[in-house]
Amino acid sequence: MELYNYFRSSASYRVRVALALKGLDYDYIPVQLVKGEQHAEPFASVSSSRLVPLLKDGDAVVTQSLAIIEYLEETHPLPPLLPADALGRARVRALAQDIACEIHPLNNLRVLRYLTRDLKLSEDDKNRWYRHWVESGLEVVERQLAAQPARYCHGETPTLADCTLVPQIFNALRFDCRTEQLPNVMRIYQTCMAEDAFKLTQPASCPDAA
Repeated sequence: MELYNYFRSSASYRVRVALALKGLDYDYIPVQLVKGEQHAEPFASVSSSRLVPLLKDGDAVVTQSLAIIEYLEETHPLPPLLPADALGRARVRALAQDIACEIHPLNNLRVLRYLTRDLKLSEDDKNRWYRHWVESGLEVVERQLAAQPARYCHGETPTLADCTLVPQIFNALRFDCRTEQLPNVMRIYQTCMAEDAFKLTQPASCPDAA
C-alpha cells in the first residue's frame, strides 16, 4: 500500500492512525500542500480531487479519509475500528462526522488561504475564524462524549472516532484554541496520545516534517 499524505493534514493523520492501529505497512509518499505539489505531477495524475490523503492498494485508489478508513476496516477487519452493534457503529460514525464534516471543512488549508489571499482577512481575523469554528464544534463533541462516557470515544478500544478526534485536537492546540471547556475530549486525547499508534504517527514524527 501507498499513502499519499501531508504531515500537517489532519485528514492524513486520521489514516496514519488507522493504519498503525491495524498494524498495516505502507509506503509514505509526501505531498507538500504548501508548495502546491497536489496540483502537479505525479500526484495530479493519481488524484482527480488534488486532495490528500489518497491510498493506493494494488490497483485500487481510495480517497477521502473516512472512506479510506472504512475501506481498511472492510479489507482488514482486525482489530476493529467500528463496534459490532449497529447503534454503536452509528454513534462512532456520527462522532467522526461531527469533526470531519462539521469542523474540518471550515478550517482546512484551502479555506484559510482563501480568507487571507482572496478576502484579504488579516492573520488575526483568520485565526479568530479558526478558533471560533473549532471551539464551537468541539463543544458539540464534548456534549456527545459526556452523554456516554468511556475510556475512548466509544468503549474501551480506539475507534474511527478516536482516529478523527486526535488530529483535530492536535491542530486546535497548534492554533491556541481553548480546551478547558472540553474535559472529556481532552481526557480521551491524552489517553490516545499515550499509545504508539497515535504518538508515532503525529505530524512531528513524519518524514516530511523536517
